[in-house]
Order: sequence, then C-alpha cells, then structure tokens
Amino acid sequence: MAALVVACLSLGASGAQATGFTDLGQDLRASDEARFTLHGLFRTRFELLHNLDLDRGPTPSGDLFFPVPLSDPQGQNLTHADMRARLDLAAFAPGGSVAVKLRLDALDNLSLGSTPDGAPSVSVGQTSVNAPLVVRRAYAEVLTPIGLLSAGRMGATWGLGMLTNGGDCADCDHGDAADRVAFVTPMLGHIWAVAYDFSSSGPFTQRRSSSRTIDVDPRDDVRTFTFAFLRYRGDRARRRRTGAQKLTFDYGVWLSHRRQDRDVPSSYLPVATPVGLDASQSVSRGLRATGVDLWLRLDAPSARIELEAAYLEGRIDQPSLVPGARYRDPIRSRQWGGVLESRFGADEAPVTFGLDLGVASGDSAPGFGAFPKAGAGPTQPGDLDGPQAAPRHDDRVDNLRFHPDYRIDRILFREIIGTVTDAAYVRPHLEWRVASLGDGQLRASLAGVASMAMQASSTPTGSRGLGVELDPTLSYDSGDGFLAQLEYAALFPLAGLDNPTLGLDARPAQLLRLRLGFAY
Repeated sequence: MAALVVACLSLGASGAQATGFTDLGQDLRASDEARFTLHGLFRTRFELLHNLDLDRGPTPSGDLFFPVPLSDPQGQNLTHADMRARLDLAAFAPGGSVAVKLRLDALDNLSLGSTPDGAPSVSVGQTSVNAPLVVRRAYAEVLTPIGLLSAGRMGATWGLGMLTNGGDCADCDHGDAADRVAFVTPMLGHIWAVAYDFSSSGPFTQRRSSSRTIDVDPRDDVRTFTFAFLRYRGDRARRRRTGAQKLTFDYGVWLSHRRQDRDVPSSYLPVATPVGLDASQSVSRGLRATGVDLWLRLDAPSARIELEAAYLEGRIDQPSLVPGARYRDPIRSRQWGGVLESRFGADEAPVTFGLDLGVASGDSAPGFGAFPKAGAGPTQPGDLDGPQAAPRHDDRVDNLRFHPDYRIDRILFREIIGTVTDAAYVRPHLEWRVASLGDGQLRASLAGVASMAMQASSTPTGSRGLGVELDPTLSYDSGDGFLAQLEYAALFPLAGLDNPTLGLDARPAQLLRLRLGFAY
C-alpha cells in the first residue's frame, strides 16, 4: 500500500514545491540514509509603464485608475524593478517515509534601490531590510500504510489555480498557504483527500511563561473543511500516453466549507487608540460559506483542453464590525465562474495555438469589488473599486474574484482592476518556436484579450465594453535554468472605462517588462 501511495503521488517536483493534493508526498522514496534537497529560483524584473491611468481623470471618489508621476501629474511614464530569491528545502529521514519541507523567500518583491544607505544623493549602497527572509511554507509529511499524512503551513492549489493558487509560477506575486492537516490516499483508481484548515485564530494573549500564547476566544476562530477526489496522472505519465497515441482524461471535484460563529474586529481593524480585549469586543458573526469546484483535463497527441468551473454560496448573519451596532439583515453571496484553456499542436511542433475563455459573475453595485477595503463607504457610480454591499440598501456580494496569480493579461486585469472579476473574456493565443540554440529554445508568442463586464452598472459609464489588449512575448530558455522574457502589452480601452463626469475618453496604455529567472 505504501508503494502504491508513492506511485500515485509521484509527479517529479521537489522540496516545498508541492502545492496541491496531487503533489504532497511525491518525492518520498525508500532510502537507507537521511538526505537533503535544495531547489530555488532567483528572479528580477524591469518594467516601463506608460499611461496606465488611461488619461481619463479621477473617479467620483477622487481616485485614479493607476498612480501618476508625483512631480509631474501630466507625465505618462513610470518605471520599476524588483527581485526575489526563493529557496525550497527538504530534509528526508532515514527510511524515506518522513520529510520536513520549507519554502523561504529572501527580499521578496523588494524594489531595487528602495533601501539607500543614507540620503539618496550620497548613497553608496543599500542597507539591510527589516525582514530579509520570509518563511512561506513549513510542513511535514509521513507515509503511513494507508495514505499520506501532512501537517503545517503548506501550499494550496486546485485545478488551474483560478480560485486557489499556490503562486508557484516564475512571475507569481501572491500564493496561498494554508495552516492545514491533510490526509491523502489512493483508492478505487482515484486520489482522495480531506483537509482541516486553521484559517484564522485569535486574539491571543501571553501565557505565564511568555514563550507561548493562548487563543482567548475559540468561538471567533475561522475553520475550513475540504474534501476532494481526483483521477490524476502526472506529466511523465501524460507524455508516455501521448507518445502511444492515447487520450488521457483527468478530472476532480473539490468541496470546501468555512464557518465562524463570533468575531473580535478590534483585534485586526485599525483603531485610533488601543482597545482592551474583553467580552464587550466579541460580536456575533454567523459566517457560513460553501464552495464546489470542478476540474477537467483532456490530453490528446496534438491537443490539450482544460476546464475549471466553480460555484460559491455564503451568508454572514451579522456583518457589522462595530460592537453594539447591529444590522437587521444578513449579507448573502452567490458567485460562479469558470475558465477554459486550450492548446493545439504537438509538443515538438514549431507552432501551437489555442483559445482561452473565462467568466466571473458580477454584482450590480458600482465598481468591480476586486479589493474593497474594510470599513469603506458605499461606492458611487463611476468608481472603479469598492464594497459591493451596502447594508440596509444592498445585502448581496455576488462578484466572483479570480486569484490574482491566475493571470490572463498584463495591464487591464493585472494592473488596473487587480484581478478578473465581474467580467468575461476571450483570449486567442499563438506560439512559435523560432530557433533551437544548443540546449536552449528561442520562442515568440502573441495573445489577444477582449473583455467585457458582466454587470453594466459596474463600469464607470454603464457600458459593458472594457478593452482589447495585445500581449506579445519573446523568450529564451537555456535549458539549464536560465530564462529571459521580454514582454510588451498594449491596452486599447473601450467605452466602459471612459469618464462621463469629466467628458474624457480613456486612452491606450502600454507596458514593457524584462524578466530574468535563474533556477537551480
């Protein structure tokens, strides 16, 4: 049974790169001695951003779509460069059935030149930063006779990463990590998984020894229960079947439920003066949320089609964040969405192409509700973002938000809105293998994205059209760990992004990015 577990979970990744139920335990193998592995990626990015505020002026709330140069508000260009060094470490006990794994990020997304040593004009170097090393993941795995048990802070990804995304791609900036206990086992030709997440705990107070803390209100804890089953084959198995001219159909279903009975908002909301923790700060919450996600993948000798679709429903009985102030009606949510990715052409073909589609449900409130701030007031018609619920007048939040690391473009959803929400898009794409340079490959690609809002009331003008974006790329992969990508983007905004209050049309925006990656 132990050998069967390893065979079913073997995918070829290493260290703390495991980020989903199909990855856990994939590198456990019999060994007489303890062993250690080290993998990682250093990346640096250089960007030139032109007119990302679209020259359409501020929203009714006074906000711009994107920052403009401080000393020249009429200026068009902003520049940026950053870096990150990532380490994935794993230690395997003798016997090979127990492992402890870590993911460490050093200088995570640190802007180059942001820590000058002294006054900027006379700086001769960069000072050290307060948090030079961030622990992203730390968890342990043990292979038992009936399955794999893991516990700790681990990556969380499902399907294409539309909702739950571990942020493992070379250009990712976010990534989900769950404080989780999970059990995974193969049975009846499928992988079965259950997980219990400590999504939120606290507030805490010190114990007598001061070296540990204690959660003083267990009823305000947020807990998440997840169940999943999959029929899944790793990349090597897919390639082997494709080489034999066989079709490979994989699928999975993910079901998750979250609950919270009470809450202590003063423990996490900004307050002018410190608030003591006592019974008066505990408020009723009554949160219940359930989500189901379906994943399908079909691999053929010259094609790949992959789909993810999700439905989420939730309810908050008492949405007020202020002790003593109660809302009469609960806040409800019903969200849905899905994505389809396709690629046609054999792996060795010089040209491949495909068509991607996506949709995320919307909400009738003004703005897209991509990243609303706690305590913010209701949105106004013409705003780009803001809360989608206004208690007593609007008790629903129905816009589905894709994970920010599930990226389909480079300007509109990635930089201006922040993520795909309340929108539908069509994305044709084409890739050409220009030349083989030793072990390396030079490739060119082009993607186009046409998008529209699901709810016309969400856009500044009430028109559904958002924009058409062109995203060409020239990339070189050395084959031994070095990757260089030159990316360009041009966004041609449509009427939905104009400014009717000021009578200004949104103008095109451009972006140029050079990204260098060094994997080991």
